[in-house]
Amino acid sequence: MTESPTGISLLRRKPINQLILQYSYLQILDFLTTVAFLVNGVKEGNPLVRFALTVGANPIAGLIFIKLLAVILGIYCWRMGRRQLLARINILFAVLIAWNLVALIIRTLDVPAI
Repeated sequence: MTESPTGISLLRRKPINQLILQYSYLQILDFLTTVAFLVNGVKEGNPLVRFALTVGANPIAGLIFIKLLAVILGIYCWRMGRRQLLARINILFAVLIAWNLVALIIRTLDVPAI
């Protein structure tokens, strides 16, 4: 077994792969679209996120907490070798973000110009 200069076994380390990077990126995009929802008066559909937005003094802090939990769960799936699950979740979040963008566009078309 080869060891790195830090003493960590190179065979046990798992390099960051595209799945976890994509997952993290999609979480950031979901965060941004949720913030855009809040700014434009669109209601959050996820009951857990909606609850987190109301618990703290600042809705953004609750949203950051939820997104950190999501990233931790994604890292857990990746470390446990659940790559197919992570790939499916990535597809789900990609579709969700596209839906969020459509909802934001529709919302901006409903608002009368001043």
